[in-house]
Amino acid sequence: MVRVMPIVSPLAHNPLADGRQSERALLVRRGVQRLLTNLGAHVLPELSLATGRRADLVALTRQGDIWIIEIKSSIEDFRVDRKWPDYRLHCDRFFFATHPGVPADIFPQECGFIFSDGYGAEIMREAPEHRMAAPTRKALMLRIARAGAARLLAAELAGVAVPALEGESE
Repeated sequence: MVRVMPIVSPLAHNPLADGRQSERALLVRRGVQRLLTNLGAHVLPELSLATGRRADLVALTRQGDIWIIEIKSSIEDFRVDRKWPDYRLHCDRFFFATHPGVPADIFPQECGFIFSDGYGAEIMREAPEHRMAAPTRKALMLRIARAGAARLLAAELAGVAVPALEGESE
């Protein structure tokens, strides 16, 4: 007997949650997402880059700047991660984000720093600007658009309510 899968699942599963992040990392992410939304940016979590690396958060600002935010949930999480310098090639500004249990002084001064308590966040240190090359920007904008559209479709097919963006017709 061949089993057929339904196109729309009757199960209450959110296709936008990938389940790899710790509860603490998700708490930091939520606060940072709220901050960035209040600043007028749109955010995609867990975006794969052309290098195969996966950025924790990629924000597209109203001005068209691209920020990458790397979430660190512990001192050990920061110490074992040596991939973060690669992210600078894929953004105009690079930030670390963490929570009250991680000391701010472990993060490099040449990177931006965001402090999050899960309910909100604050930029404690602005990230220096380092503009991407035009071909890299175009490729990343396409990646952001395609990933956003794919996630929107997955949410729609799963029955997850997705609010309209500002300026979109209802």
